[in-house]
Amino acid sequence: MIDGKVMVTGGGGYIGSHAVLALLDAGYRVVVVDNLVTGFAWAVDPRATLVEMAVEDPSIRDVMAEHRVRAVMHFAGSVVVPESVVDPLKYYRNNTAATRTLIESAVAAGVPHFIFSSTAATYGTPDKVPVAEGDPTRPINPYGMSKLMTEAMLRDVAAAHPLNYACLRYFNVAGADPQGRSGQSTVGATHLIKIAVEAATGKRAAVSVFGTDFPTRDGTGVRDYIHVSDLAEAHVAALKLLVERPGDSHILNAGYGRGFSVLEVLDAVDRVTNLSIERRLEGRRAGDPAELVADNSAILRTLDWTPRRDDLDGIVRDALAWERALAERGR
Repeated sequence: MIDGKVMVTGGGGYIGSHAVLALLDAGYRVVVVDNLVTGFAWAVDPRATLVEMAVEDPSIRDVMAEHRVRAVMHFAGSVVVPESVVDPLKYYRNNTAATRTLIESAVAAGVPHFIFSSTAATYGTPDKVPVAEGDPTRPINPYGMSKLMTEAMLRDVAAAHPLNYACLRYFNVAGADPQGRSGQSTVGATHLIKIAVEAATGKRAAVSVFGTDFPTRDGTGVRDYIHVSDLAEAHVAALKLLVERPGDSHILNAGYGRGFSVLEVLDAVDRVTNLSIERRLEGRRAGDPAELVADNSAILRTLDWTPRRDDLDGIVRDALAWERALAERGR
């Protein structure tokens, strides 16, 4: 535990709101900073303090001082790969430049621990699958590059200042809090399982399958899907490690170590819903690699963390329950 609060940026968003829940459930005190452009105030657990602010606002260091922040978990940013290809400057502004200012504020406020929401997109098209942390990082889209640049900034800052960090490279995050407290709520989200359960609840007419000619077992893209609550608990475990070992920093893959194709995921949604969702076969999207699966041996070895929800049908069930709850709320 830390003598102060954890600041969660983007805590009104999908992954951030689950991290807030995991921190609070573990006994931490939390202050959320979110400009609510894509996040939601109602998604922030009332046990946390919400400050509506952009992370690049230099006055965020005053918030850090006021709340005696001892760790930052940084989730705020832009996350849509195809959008990053057509609007790269947005991603270098929101993900790289804004994070640079946030890190500067953390250093000025004397915050000793920083956990960063990175991505498997830093690998680009890997030479082998599963991909390990030491494998080459060659992003094929601005989203991945914007995150890799932040990893480099943290490495350099940690060498110059009393700050240690953990970068968790997420694979495909899916599902929702099993207790129904949070889930993926963004309108127009691009996550496959979110789109599929929207189709299952009548919000969409069909699901587009982008690319059927990849060199994979059925021609569609293969991804490693991790339950958002497992991922949130990994962040808490990473914070614990940073506090226990203040001289060490870590870059870790966050995935389950096995992949499912787009068609296999849609089959799982059909199984769970007992429906047959319409599939529209389309061309590949820019910036999409054929296969991304984690070698997760390092995170299992390094953190006091064991995935508890490694079940594709279970991930779909939790996502579906949340989607139905959103419909009942009129969202």
